Amino acid sequence: MFDSKEIITVTMILFAVIDVIGSIPVLIDLRSKIGFIQAGKASFASLAIMLVFLFVGEKILGLIGLDISSFAIAGSFVLFFIAIEMILGITLYKDSVPATASIVPIAFPLIAGAGTLTTLLSLKAEYHDSNIIVAICLNMLVVYLVLKNTKYLETILGPGGINIVRKVFGVILLAIAVKLFRTNAGM
Repeated sequence: MFDSKEIITVTMILFAVIDVIGSIPVLIDLRSKIGFIQAGKASFASLAIMLVFLFVGEKILGLIGLDISSFAIAGSFVLFFIAIEMILGITLYKDSVPATASIVPIAFPLIAGAGTLTTLLSLKAEYHDSNIIVAICLNMLVVYLVLKNTKYLETILGPGGINIVRKVFGVILLAIAVKLFRTNAGM
């Protein structure tokens, strides 16, 4: 049931969508406003949100008469626009940053936001749940490490490095969006 190729693929997809490296500027801003980010709580809350949505999200869709393929196609459009934002450096959707940071602004919507939740259900149409769970856990480990070390990463990457990483993952995400659309549209 566990497939290392699937785990690597899903891990990379989620890494690109979560975009914790691209979120470093927002995290730095939050840290400067409140002084401290609770990395463990934010990571655990993100993990819980994603796992619950992975299993309950499909049932919710069923209640409103949608199937996974339709949701995956819709998700491919969301991923497409997220990729465009990453590649072109434009903002199509912007959340306001609250005055105080807690689990809410970091875990949701920054880490486990709409793009991530849409992606999870889209991935469910193509990959085994066990591989998705492992990929979620691996990503939450990376998220935890980034949250714990934002000050250090800011120094190492610098603005140029963060921008390069964001654009590379944007192109990868764009290709993933196209693949999801083709697979679920029967092309």
